[in-house]
Amino acid sequence: MDMPTRPWPTGLAEVLEPLVRRVLAPNPSPFTFTGTETYVVGEGHEVAVIDPGPDDPAHLSALLAAIGTAKVTAICCTHTHRDHSPAAAPLSALTGAPIIGCDVLALEDDGPRADASFDMSYAPDRVLRDGDSLSGPDWTLTAIATPGHTSNHLCYALEESGALFTGDHVMGWSTSVVSPPDGDMTAYMASLDRLYNRIDRVYYPAHGPQIDKPQQLVRGMIGHRRQRERQIVRLLEEGLGLIADMVPRMYKGVDQRLWPAAGRSVLAHLIDLEQKSRVTRVGEQWSLSI
Repeated sequence: MDMPTRPWPTGLAEVLEPLVRRVLAPNPSPFTFTGTETYVVGEGHEVAVIDPGPDDPAHLSALLAAIGTAKVTAICCTHTHRDHSPAAAPLSALTGAPIIGCDVLALEDDGPRADASFDMSYAPDRVLRDGDSLSGPDWTLTAIATPGHTSNHLCYALEESGALFTGDHVMGWSTSVVSPPDGDMTAYMASLDRLYNRIDRVYYPAHGPQIDKPQQLVRGMIGHRRQRERQIVRLLEEGLGLIADMVPRMYKGVDQRLWPAAGRSVLAHLIDLEQKSRVTRVGEQWSLSI
C-alpha cells in the first residue's frame, strides 16, 4: 500500500466505534507506515490502552487527552518491539495503571530493522496467557496467542463488538516481517491459520487502516506466504543459493530500503523448509535436499 497523502491524523483521537478510539504516534518510517496506532478501549469511566507505542512526549500528551478523566485500568502490549511498548512505563507512572499483557522478551536480533529491536525496559505487572481476559464496566479483552512475528505476540479480542487488535501479526498496509532467531515462520503460519478459523468482525492493526474483511485478508496472506515459499524453491532449482541473490529477484517492486528486512523473512522461510527436510545449508549457501 502506498503512503497516504499528508496530513495524517497524528495525535488525534479518532472514534472507530463506540468502544474504540485510535491515536496515531508520530513515528512514521518505511517499517511503521504512518506510525504506531495506539488504541483506547472503553467509553465509560474505566479504559484500557493497547500498544502505547514509543516513549514520545507528544504521543503521551495525546494519549492523556484521549483518555480524559477516565481511569486507565490496564496498559496492554501486543509485543515488545520498541515502536510498541516503551510508552507503557511512563504512561503507567502518569496514570497509576498496571501493565498487563505480553510476556517479557529481550533478544539481540541480528536483523537490520532499527524499529524491530526489543524494548529492554518492558516490565509487566501481569502476563496474559492464551485465553486470559481482563475487563472493565463495558469491555472485555481476551488474549489470543499469535507467535511468529515475535514469540511473545498477542492479539486482543474485544468480546463486546467482535473486533480484534492484531498488533503486527496482521497489518493494514503490509505483510509482517518474520525475523529469526525469534521470528518463526512455522509459528507465524500456524497463527494465521488460527485467525482464519476465527470469526472476527474487524481487525484493528498497529500500523495501517482497519481491516473490514479480515478472513479474506488472512486467506490472501496465507496464499502470499505459500507463493513466496514456491519462489524460493524455484530459485534454488535455478541454482541461486544465497539470500542476497534471491531478494532482488523476489522483491523487484519493493522499496530497496526494505530488502534487508525482506531477506530476514526469506531466511525464516528457508528455516521452515529446512525443518521440513526440504532444503539444506552449508554456511550461507542453501540448496534443495536430494
